[in-house]
Formats: sequence, C-alpha cells, structure tokens
Amino acid sequence: MWLSGRPWLPVLVQGCFNLRRLIAVSTWGGCRGPMAETSSTGAEAAAGLKTPAQQNGDVSGDASGELLSGSPEPVGPGVEPAREDGKPTQASEEQAPVAASGSGKRKKRRDATRERVVPPPKKRRAGVSFGDEHFAETSYYFEGGLRKVRPYYFDFRTYCKGRWVGHSLLHVFSTEFRAQPLAYYEAAVRAGRLHLNEEPVQDLNIVLKDNDFLRNRVHRHEPPVTAEPVRLLAENEDVVVVDKPSSIPVHPCGRFRHNTVIFILGKEHQLKELHPLHRLDRLTSGVLMFAKTAAVSERIHEQVRDRQLEKEYVCRVEGEFPTEEVTCKEPILVVSYKVGVCRVDTRGKPCETVFQRLSYNGHSSVVRCRPLTGRTHQIRVHLQFLGHPILNDPIYNSVAWGPSRGRGGHIPKTDEELLRDLVAEHQAKQSLDVLDLCEGDLSPGLIDSTAPSSELGKDHLEELAASAQKMDGVVDAAPQDLDTMALAPGKAAETDFVNQEIDPLCAECRLVRQDPLPQDLVMFLHALRYKGPGFEYFSPMPAWAQDDWQED
Repeated sequence: MWLSGRPWLPVLVQGCFNLRRLIAVSTWGGCRGPMAETSSTGAEAAAGLKTPAQQNGDVSGDASGELLSGSPEPVGPGVEPAREDGKPTQASEEQAPVAASGSGKRKKRRDATRERVVPPPKKRRAGVSFGDEHFAETSYYFEGGLRKVRPYYFDFRTYCKGRWVGHSLLHVFSTEFRAQPLAYYEAAVRAGRLHLNEEPVQDLNIVLKDNDFLRNRVHRHEPPVTAEPVRLLAENEDVVVVDKPSSIPVHPCGRFRHNTVIFILGKEHQLKELHPLHRLDRLTSGVLMFAKTAAVSERIHEQVRDRQLEKEYVCRVEGEFPTEEVTCKEPILVVSYKVGVCRVDTRGKPCETVFQRLSYNGHSSVVRCRPLTGRTHQIRVHLQFLGHPILNDPIYNSVAWGPSRGRGGHIPKTDEELLRDLVAEHQAKQSLDVLDLCEGDLSPGLIDSTAPSSELGKDHLEELAASAQKMDGVVDAAPQDLDTMALAPGKAAETDFVNQEIDPLCAECRLVRQDPLPQDLVMFLHALRYKGPGFEYFSPMPAWAQDDWQED
C-alpha cells in the first residue's frame, strides 16, 4: 500500500536534487585555482608578465603569457577564449536561484545589491591558426638589411586569473603589470582602451570576478630581424620545409608576432594553418619543418618521442677543437626560464651531445654537433662547458660568466649575480631582445637605474589621454590599410593618426633605438640536417662554416 501509492517519490526526487546541489557546491569550491587558459599555436610569451618558456632545446613546448601589460600575447588568434575545464561558471550559479523567482524580481535584486553579473565564457572554437585577418594587421618594410614591421594597434585578451579574483584592477596592475606606471593605465582607461566583459572600464577600483574577460588595446612595436628571405626547401601534401634565417623566431612570442616564420610564410607564401614540428632558437638558422595537418603533426611528434629522428647541426667555435670525436653527457639545469639561461649542474636533466671537428682556420673551428637529447640550449651549453663556446654566442660566450666564461662549469658567482650581469650587459648594448626580454620584464633588482627612461609624468599622460581617445576613434573607423591612404596636403598633420605608427600613450614611440647591424643578428649555429623514417632534409652550409672563412 505504501509503495503502490508512491508517496516516496517526492522524497526521493528531493533527496537526489539536494545531493546534486551538494556535489556541485563542493566541486566548485575546489576550482579556485588559476583559471584554465586558452593559448595560441605560438603560445606567445608575454613581456609585462612573462610566463616561463618551457623550451626543450630544439624540441619544446610553449607557454601562454599573461596578457595585459603592453607586450604580452592574446589567448589565441582566431579563438574565442573559454573555460576549458567544462565546469559551471560562477555567473550561472549565481543566477540560477534568481531566475526561478521571475524576471521582475531578478531585476529588482540586481538593482538593490548593485551586483555586477559576469556573462558566461564564450565557447572555444576548435582549431587554433592564423588567417588573413591576422596577417593584415600591419605590413613589412625593408631598410638597411633588416625586415621591419610598421607599428600597429593590437588587442591583448585574457580571462581573469584565479589569483586576481576579489582584487581590483588597480591592485593587479600595481603588483603584476609594472611595465608601465599606474598613471599610464589610468590614462588608458580615460582613452577607452581597457575593456571588461566588452564594456569600457570606468574605474580601476572595480573588483574582478571569476570569468571576467579583459581586453587591452596597445600600440605594438616589433624588433627588426634580418632581411634574409625564408626559403622553401621542400613542400608536399604533408609538410613544408624551410631554411630559417637567424634572428627570426619560429612562431609568435614575446614582442615578436609578424616578424616570425609562421607570419612570413602566411603573408609572403600563402602557407597557412601550419603546425611546427620542432623549434629552433631565434638566433639559430637552418632546417625547419612544419606539418600541414594535425594528423601528420601527431605522427611525427610520436617519432620524436620514440627518438626515431636524427638532427645534425654545424657551428663555429672558439679555438682549436680536438680532432677526435667528443661526447658530452653533462646534465643541464635551467637557471631562468624568463631570461632563457642554462648551465651545467648535477641537479639538471641528463643529456648527451656528440661533437666532431670539421675544420680549423688557426683561430676558430667548425664543429658538427649531434644532440641525442633535446634540452634547452643543449649544444651551446655543452660547448661552453668544453671551453669552446660558439664564436659569437651573445649569452654563453659572454664575460658575464667570469674569466673562464663557464669552462668546466666554473662560474664564480651566484645565479642571481649571473642573471644580473647578463641583463646589464645587454641592457647597455640595447640588445635585451637577445635574451627575449624587454624593459618591462625586468624586476627592480635587474634594472640598470642609469638607463634612460621612457616614462612620462602623470600630468603629461592625462593630456595625452584625450588625444589617444580621438586616435582610437579614427583607428576603429578606419580600414586596416589606412597607412597606404593618400591624404590631402592640408591634412598632413593628421598622418600619424591615420597610419597608426605614432601613439601618444606609447612609451616605445618616444624611444630612439639604434638598429642592429645585420651581421649582429647572426649566430654561428645552423641546423644542417633533419632525418626521420621516410624523409631527410638538408640545408646549404652557411658561408661562415666554409673552410677558408676568416673573421673580420
């Protein structure tokens, strides 16, 4: 009678509902760590707050940057950012009880509490690639043997990090994004360049919530690279193989976006949606492979994991290298992911490189290198340890390592002192790009206080904010190719506003940087051969590796 009448059914349903609510609450309570982030194919490492680049020698992963300061990278080109953990958003949980009581009461409750409701995150589209809309952001020009990028406006995007929740934008900028003074961010707010959930930020004291989406428009400058072309070595239905010049990064990272192999191939060779199969350091030249499909990429990466691939490099080193084959098995430790410096240390990861001298001209030697593992800067660090650093290596052949320059692992200073001295050396030479750094990356302990500053006072920034706001109106209304638009003579004074190359809030616009010489962008390390099951690709031997080559 008790069962047949089913009076137990409401009790059971209510019990299940309460259990599900309890599970949902406990699950959400465990989700307060850093938010899941989307990342671009290039995983552009940031400048203001640069995530450690998890490099792995010539085969490495990429890291996403944190994106608000003036030179970090967006969550992903052509990708709508989203939560990747698939868990309920804070906004949806907060709104659930309100929706049950009717739209009128819902509106009244929001008005009464003045609670800011965060929209749910957008769905992430499958696939991450660069397309024509990205390639059209700006253009190249060539000058003095260098490839240069015209300055352009760019939106950096990010979801609120877990550690930012409950803090104001003012707090986040003052503690994590110190590349610019707070006066700059206040001026950027007045100019309408900072958006929260696609609404202009009115006050930096606004408190951040989980799932908040931030967008910051900045004026972006890229360092010059060599004007040497990216030459195609081979192309078929599976892969594209190129001869990468020195100084050009493989994919967008840090301050580089258009001056990268990925963008050059897209803009000049109409090769798009490529998947890098391995990486080369920015200063390393030679064979570089891309897969045309995800399936090919996965197949070759599996071969990499199974160590079925062979890599061969050639370099020119200091002094007379031994004639016999030399194998170095010293473990390598990363001193700083941010600065990108490693050294031999017993606490490091095991690695192995085989060296064979090819020639000696009385001052320097050409050496063939076969890395059997793929650690960060493995060839360069092992050569330094052997006392034969690469002739023009700006990091591992630097006086910052001490009189012996790291030979035998002898470094008469702490890691902190080493990093400080390396940064000071390149800061004095205006060559921080060698370390993949800009001024905004430097902590107070690493900054040279005598270096010229590009910061403006608060009063001056306030004056410039109004001009920047007017300029943003021109940029938003203008097509991407306005820099080629003809202007009437009477409007010559407006040229800077239209061509996007000068911005009143941009610190970089106020700096005059000396261009590097083309020869200063070349390091004598070249990827000569890449071989795997069913394929083998070669790059021509560089001029500096010829037997009769002599230093200037």
